[in-house]
Amino acid sequence: MTGAAAHDWLDAQEPALRARLYDFARIASVSTDPAYAQGMMNGAAFLAAYLREIGFDHVAVNPTPGHAILTGEWMGAPGAPVILVYGHYDVQPPDPLDQWHSDPFEPELRDGRIYARGISDDKGPLMVALGAMEALMATAGGLPVNVRLLIEGAEEMGSAHLEDFVTAHPGLVTADFLLSADGAMWRADLPTVTVASRGMAALNVTVRGAAKDLHSGRYGGGVPNAAQVLVTMLAALHDPETGAVAVPGFYDGVVPPDAETRAALADIPFDEAGFLAGLGVRQGTGEAGYSFLERNWLRPTLEINGLTSGYTGPGFKTVIGAVAEAKISCRLVPGQDPGRILDLLEAELTRLCPDCATVSFARKPGVAWPSALPLDHPGLRLAMEVLEEIYGQPARAVRMGATIPIAEMFDRVLGMGTVFFSFSTADEDYHAPNEFFRLERWQDGLRAWVTYLARLAAMERPE
Repeated sequence: MTGAAAHDWLDAQEPALRARLYDFARIASVSTDPAYAQGMMNGAAFLAAYLREIGFDHVAVNPTPGHAILTGEWMGAPGAPVILVYGHYDVQPPDPLDQWHSDPFEPELRDGRIYARGISDDKGPLMVALGAMEALMATAGGLPVNVRLLIEGAEEMGSAHLEDFVTAHPGLVTADFLLSADGAMWRADLPTVTVASRGMAALNVTVRGAAKDLHSGRYGGGVPNAAQVLVTMLAALHDPETGAVAVPGFYDGVVPPDAETRAALADIPFDEAGFLAGLGVRQGTGEAGYSFLERNWLRPTLEINGLTSGYTGPGFKTVIGAVAEAKISCRLVPGQDPGRILDLLEAELTRLCPDCATVSFARKPGVAWPSALPLDHPGLRLAMEVLEEIYGQPARAVRMGATIPIAEMFDRVLGMGTVFFSFSTADEDYHAPNEFFRLERWQDGLRAWVTYLARLAAMERPE
């Protein structure tokens, strides 16, 4: 199977495939907010119907204690490799709505970009993979390799139940390797495949001062201000001179990058100043002694993701907030245990909290360990070959500063490597207002997935 007929089919059917993508993007499948529960069920039902329509067998919407996980398979290529294709149908909340230029759940094509919540992460890339398989099914009556599917609905909230599901149902997911539609390329001007990602651990911190909010004129200066207490504690989590995390024991087990690794990163075409300027950043910050890529790909971090206290609505209200909350996440590298990092963080914040206030914690469900794929993995090599053909320049193996929990989990639980083959890019504003997916990347991805699957049949199977 060469895939030539499937490529011709794609040329003719791309508008219909895109219309289906738009229908999928209209479904408000937000996993983190219970108000969108019906949208989550609708998203799972939409995919299940599509998978059955294009020819997958044993399609199931599997319940979990959280959101459903979809599975299905096509196993009609005896002796050919078996791959597990992964994606997720849940999306981030669309807030703040007033910053969107169009309805987040009504896809709109503007200037070669499709705008919608979840269109880049991960509905567009997932439908790229499924659309390519539909093309092969429609033109050849089947796929060149055996495919199992795993499409979850809780990636945006930490995939808390995924490991339990995989452990309980190994027959649904066993494969030679996992091919992920999620993951994103690093840059739009450079074809890349991600080979490593950082782990993550996160928690909420709550500081309480008085029993209730108080008038700032009548009580100010004599009672604890929860917001002031919390921000003072948070400021102490980093060394102001070096930018390093100041939590005792945070770097235990972390091995600094060697000269060869740093040289390899320095060889990647990257205009750090221009990159930061494009983000509206006047000057980079972070751990002293490291470049942006080294900080982002090789070093651990501690970030404050949100702060709330007192009155935050329109206008002004002169109160001293009784409660202040912060959301903190840590991106982790090899040598760091997510659970231990949270223990250390809680201990340090407890130590920093003054006697006038109390502090409590709520850990984010699910943690993720760092992961890496060997550079000689045959699935990775094939991905880089296909990308070079599509884009006319050599593809690069890069690391990711973000976290995709599936890679480490599948390696640990099933001994299965993960090849990321996504056609979204990191600048497409996912998790933010005006998320978009480049139309050109949508079309490139369809062609690339067809080529990849067609050639995979002759690939050596990973040991």
